[in-house]
Amino acid sequence: MLNGLIGKKIGMTQVADRTGQVRAATVISLGPCVVSQLKTAPTDGYDAIQVTFGKKKLSRVSKALRGHFAKASVAAGTKTREFARRGEGDLTLGQPIAASDVFKVGDQVDVEGVSKGRGYAGVIRRHHFAGFPGSRGTHEYFRHGGSIGNRSFPGRVRKGLRMAGQMGNECVTVLNLEVIELLPDDNAVVVSGAVPGADGGFVVVTHAARPRRKALTKVVADA
Repeated sequence: MLNGLIGKKIGMTQVADRTGQVRAATVISLGPCVVSQLKTAPTDGYDAIQVTFGKKKLSRVSKALRGHFAKASVAAGTKTREFARRGEGDLTLGQPIAASDVFKVGDQVDVEGVSKGRGYAGVIRRHHFAGFPGSRGTHEYFRHGGSIGNRSFPGRVRKGLRMAGQMGNECVTVLNLEVIELLPDDNAVVVSGAVPGADGGFVVVTHAARPRRKALTKVVADA
């Protein structure tokens, strides 16, 4: 089928597993996702499946995208993404894909989203710097970052130096979260832990690129 789906973060909750342990979890809506393009190696140079999520007003869609979605006979979506094929099964243009078609309970997934924006932040909040002593002669220099380089060498500020600046509002991927439960009626999944972004934000859920070894060993043993 597919390697992943586009979804929307609904919110966090608590779920009790079979041992009675209460775990933090996040509910993610993964529908409606519809196939909008089938890419093949002879025509596009690689194999991929393009899916679109949600619906957007035609007045907010460019003429080029209108033709693109009309070719597939699907409504214009709010988010579009390509995924690799995974497993067996034929797909057709306009075919709806449910969360249960791609994921099952126990799968490990990577969740990608845009983190919450925290505005302009200093080095203590942004990079967890310790700051300067509250006494011992420190004067009006308590939450500063300190030296940022030498004048002779390198004679400049090095790239990537941790300094104050924009915090959050960047693409973040959380790895190896477990699918705890499937909600077929709502076309949603419940994954362990927290995922990036605010409630209502778009996320991309894919099968884990590098699953945890312990979980992988357990799956092999159960099989």
